[in-house]
Amino acid sequence: MKGLILSGGKGTRLRPLTHTRAKQLIPVANEPVLFRVIRAIRDAGITEIGIVVGDTEPEIREAVGDGSRWGVAITYIRQSAPAGLAHAVKESLPFIGDDRFVMFLGDNVIQGGISPLIRQFAESSWNSQIVLKRVPNPSSFGVAELNADGSIKRLIEKPKNPPSDLALVGIYMFDQHIREAVHAIQPSGRGELEITDAIQWLVTQGYAVHPYVHEGWWIDTGKGVDMLTANDHVLEELKPTIAGTVDAASSVDPRVTVEAGAEIINSIVRGPTIIGEGARIVNSYIGPFTSIYHHVVIENSEIEHAIVLEHTQILNVGARIQDSLIGREAIVQHTVRRPATLQMHLGDYSQVDLP
Repeated sequence: MKGLILSGGKGTRLRPLTHTRAKQLIPVANEPVLFRVIRAIRDAGITEIGIVVGDTEPEIREAVGDGSRWGVAITYIRQSAPAGLAHAVKESLPFIGDDRFVMFLGDNVIQGGISPLIRQFAESSWNSQIVLKRVPNPSSFGVAELNADGSIKRLIEKPKNPPSDLALVGIYMFDQHIREAVHAIQPSGRGELEITDAIQWLVTQGYAVHPYVHEGWWIDTGKGVDMLTANDHVLEELKPTIAGTVDAASSVDPRVTVEAGAEIINSIVRGPTIIGEGARIVNSYIGPFTSIYHHVVIENSEIEHAIVLEHTQILNVGARIQDSLIGREAIVQHTVRRPATLQMHLGDYSQVDLP
C-alpha cells in the first residue's frame, strides 16, 4: 500500500497564524500535525507517501524533506488548483498507480492511529473503506447514511438537512477502482470534484465500500478552538519525560514533559503540559493543557490552556493568559508608562479580548 496526505489548503480559518505558516505545520503538543500524520502512516507499515501540496509547497518541503527521518520516502505532488479532494486523487494517480492506498487529510488528528484500519483493509476484498464519526454538527461535513444492515446507502457533501450524524473523517482507503470514479464524476455546485461523489459512484456501481465508525476522538484542526482541543487530547496521551532542567525552587507535577535544553526556574508547572527545547520559564505559572514550543521565554507571568509557538516572549503580564493560541516570535509584555495606553501590532484576522 501507499499513503497519500492532502496538505494543500490555505488555512483561512486559522489566520493570522497561516499568513506565515502552513496550517499543517502548526504544532499540537509540540509536534506539527503533518508530522503526526506521517508517523501514523509509517506506523501502519507504509513507507511510500505522497504529499499533495499547493501554495505552501516550499515551506512543507523544507519542513518534511525526503522523509528519511521517519524511514519513509516522500513524493511531492503539486495540485494544479484547489478543486476538491477527488481532484487531488486524480492528480495523484501517476504516483498511486494500481496500488491500494490510504488518503489522510494533513490537518486531522485521530485517537489510536490507523494501523488496525490499514491491516483490516489490506486483509479484505473491499474496494474502499471509509472512517465515520458521530458529530453534533454534521452539516459541516460529508455525511453518510447507512442501511439497516450497516452498509452505505448514500453519501452527501455538507447537506443542509443531514440524514444522519455520521461525518466522514478525513481518512479513506481505496483500491484501483477509485481511478474510474474520479474520472466519472462531475464538479459539484461549488465547482469541486468531491470525494463523497467519488465514493458514492463506487457504491452505485456495486463496489464494496466498508464503513468503519470510529468511537475515539477525532479533530479537524481547521480552527483555533479545534487546535486547542486537539492539543488537550494529545497532551493527555503524552508519556511525560524530563530532559531539561528544573531547579529546586520549582514545582513540576508528574504529567509534565520538559524537553532538552529547557529551563524551569522558581516556577510552578501543572500537567498535562509540554515545555519545548530551549524554553525558559522564570518566576511563572504554567497551567494544565499548555504547549510551550521551542525557545519561548516566559517570565513573571501565568498561562494555561494555550499553545505558544517558537521564539515568543511573555514578560511581566499581570493577568493570567488562558484559552489562547499565540504565534511565533510574538511579544506579550507589561510596560509601565504614561499615558496608560494599549499598544498593539496585530495582523489580519487577529483577536484581542480585554477585560
